[in-house]
Amino acid sequence: MYDVVGIGNALVDTEFKLSEENLANTGLARGNMTLADTNTQNALFAALDAQGIRPAKQAGGGSAANSMVAFAALGGTAFYQCRVGGDDMGDFYLGDLEQLGVATDVNFAVQNDGVTGSCAVLVTPDGERTMQTHLGTSSDICADNIKFDTLNGAKWLYLEGYLAMSPSVSDALTQLHTTARKHGVKVAVSFADPAVIKFAKEGLLAMLDRGVDAVFCNFEEASLFAEADGEADPVNALLKYSELVVITNSDKPTIIACRGDTGIIEHHIDAVPVSQVIDTNGAGDNYAGAFLYGLSQGLELPVCGKLAAEVAAAIVSQFGPRLSVADYQAIKAKTL
Repeated sequence: MYDVVGIGNALVDTEFKLSEENLANTGLARGNMTLADTNTQNALFAALDAQGIRPAKQAGGGSAANSMVAFAALGGTAFYQCRVGGDDMGDFYLGDLEQLGVATDVNFAVQNDGVTGSCAVLVTPDGERTMQTHLGTSSDICADNIKFDTLNGAKWLYLEGYLAMSPSVSDALTQLHTTARKHGVKVAVSFADPAVIKFAKEGLLAMLDRGVDAVFCNFEEASLFAEADGEADPVNALLKYSELVVITNSDKPTIIACRGDTGIIEHHIDAVPVSQVIDTNGAGDNYAGAFLYGLSQGLELPVCGKLAAEVAAAIVSQFGPRLSVADYQAIKAKTL
């Protein structure tokens, strides 16, 4: 039995430190995620190598997977639905999740003739992350890769927004949502990236229209969504779809909003100051995972926000999208 069941892309992150000029030369949209085919991904790696830019770190990634790691490392039980290839990268990816306490099932996750997805994470001196993603076999995730009975007894189903870009998973998401509601499981959606709203709004709306209990996003994503929805206020726009809305905003306070009996209730939780932002990759994912852990434990919304803010601050103060289990536990002990 699991507290949370997540589904999302399975990607091995390769992180690079580079200058603003080097980033501009790639032609990628700064701070956004861009999808790429095999040749384009290989060309980017080759171009970086030709400029003497070597990988700084390689680690398991994927937005929802990062959230599940934070959730499990803080003490919750998590299962991750995903699709990897029958290759060394796939073995590495699933083994990494297991080591961090997140359960998977190789009988559902591994596509023997597939290639595990990869993500090039380009980090500029200000810590901003820009990504180019080759989904590989993850782009074909479908009902065959989902172990539906993991929802029995679960508290939350967690969906990453990037799934809106994978048409193959649409029917499975409907089935997941139906199964979740049948078992009384709440549903959370993370927007994950501005590119999801820009290029896959229809798929994202399909997720929301089924009914969700929590939405996680940042201020840019919320503003883009509200504008596309004809709303001036992001909070009002999102509360049309969800009972709870959590909007992070870099070093500014996070807005936590929910519907109350007498109107909208808002909490504003200050970001935790950091001496230097090293890498923003995974900050939002970890915020959502830590916040969801707090919800699963029955903590008050402001307490969930404070725990999540502490975890996100630790993430941006280091290189890479995940902490060690010991670090997550230390933050929990300090905050709760």
